[in-house]
Amino acid sequence: MKSLIFSPIFLFVTTILTAQVGIGTTSPDASSILDISASDKGILIPRMTKAQRDLISSPANGLLIYNTDSDELQFNSNNSATPIWQALSLTPTSLASVGDSLKYSNTDTTTNVNPSSTINLPIFGTMEWNDDAVLYVVSGNQLTVTETGRYEIIVNVSLLNGTTNDRNAPEIRLAVNGTAIGSYGSTGYIRSNNGHEEASLHLREIIELTANDIITVHISRSANSNTVNMRSTGSSNFFIEKKL
Repeated sequence: MKSLIFSPIFLFVTTILTAQVGIGTTSPDASSILDISASDKGILIPRMTKAQRDLISSPANGLLIYNTDSDELQFNSNNSATPIWQALSLTPTSLASVGDSLKYSNTDTTTNVNPSSTINLPIFGTMEWNDDAVLYVVSGNQLTVTETGRYEIIVNVSLLNGTTNDRNAPEIRLAVNGTAIGSYGSTGYIRSNNGHEEASLHLREIIELTANDIITVHISRSANSNTVNMRSTGSSNFFIEKKL
């Protein structure tokens, strides 16, 4: 009759294979499969040239190497059949928080906002709030958004006929880096008859922005060429909120 003998080494290896592994620590974190602790040493992963990397047979999704040609950590972001090697970014994906917003209202009530050529609406007058002064930077009649993401923008413009001439109709549209995008706000028709000297324009858009995009509100004439102003201080406003 044969007997099976389990050595202490076998039992030790078995324990390691069914629990967390600690190197430099006797109490590896419960959430880790491998916990390495040291105060005077680091970790060296396989270092290789691009040519050597490309010879790896069926590299697993997530496989990590150090590319000595480009001096960067790289990982396979695709499958083993068609690997795509990408560098690890050391920059946080987001510094701002979802929900960070800014609101401004106008102080300008003298600029003619019914011009023959498009101008940037002077709506950035009084800051109502700015949750993140690094994310949102206002200069003159424009806003710079410093982080890539998805943003909701709301614009409300109160208008007042500057003359007694009729049928004025300014319209607005958002612009990114000087290029108009999205829908038009075209509800600003002023009849100037029987006391009708006021109107308003409204926009609401959700757009994708790239870091350091410049946002402006374009306004221009769509009917008669008479003077129209923003109605009163604080009656027009601009709002933006980070959604993603």
